[in-house]
Amino acid sequence: MAPKPTLETARLKLRPYSEADIQELLPLIGTHEVAATTLRIAHPYTERDARAFLALAEDPDKLWLAITLRSDGRQVGGIGLRLELQHRHAELGYWLGVPYWGQGYATEAAREMLRYGFADLDLHRIFATHFKHNPVSGRVLKKLGMRHEGCQREHLLKWDQFVDSELYGLLRQEWQISEEASE
Repeated sequence: MAPKPTLETARLKLRPYSEADIQELLPLIGTHEVAATTLRIAHPYTERDARAFLALAEDPDKLWLAITLRSDGRQVGGIGLRLELQHRHAELGYWLGVPYWGQGYATEAAREMLRYGFADLDLHRIFATHFKHNPVSGRVLKKLGMRHEGCQREHLLKWDQFVDSELYGLLRQEWQISEEASE
């Protein structure tokens, strides 16, 4: 894959992470509320975790970008695609710092990642999962036009408890139809 892109929406800029992001990243991602809604975010979240994350973000099969406000550059969260280009699909993931919940940023950022994945990376399918106890994330995925494909019962282990994982997916042709309808 080419260098990581910088993408823009009406309110947001999605850009590659840098080491300079660590100090802003820690208080956002380090809360119990954020970690409780994600599989791969540790709690407590340390500078060591942030540095390991930044190293992983360099992998060519990961397109992980910081979500920042266009107005002032402030970081509000992160979004990414775990790419499997041999299958032309990717897993969408995102998180937002608690002060930015409920403002439509996740949907706006995810809509742009879908556009990039389908239009620029020529993906065939993008899928996402969320913990059953996080229905807000499911609402974001539905707003994106993703279809609920099922529940993987007690599929993941989070903090010593097995949790259900809800699976959603969107095919390229479904995305194209929705894009044409919104024009």
